[in-house]
Amino acid sequence: MASEEESAVKEPLDLIRLSLDERIYVKLRSDRELRGKLHAYDQHLNMILGDVEEIVTTVEIDDETYEEIVRTTRRTVPFLFVRGDGVILVSPPLRTA
Repeated sequence: MASEEESAVKEPLDLIRLSLDERIYVKLRSDRELRGKLHAYDQHLNMILGDVEEIVTTVEIDDETYEEIVRTTRRTVPFLFVRGDGVILVSPPLRTA
């Protein structure tokens, strides 16, 4: 009976609570994306992630042709503190085929 209460979703943050010690996907402001293991969080969505892959997407305009140039930069970080005011979306990681 207690395990049913622990896995019940009554508030939005309960979905994040169920993702503790699981890999999650976090979309941030400034076209940043994170994938990592959720170790801790609070009510402001400040999070501590481990084994993190960060993807930063930048769009530049070519001065001569006026074409958009999209660049992605990837890096890995062992532990990362994410400040909650930059969080746009939190979900299980996107599945790739």
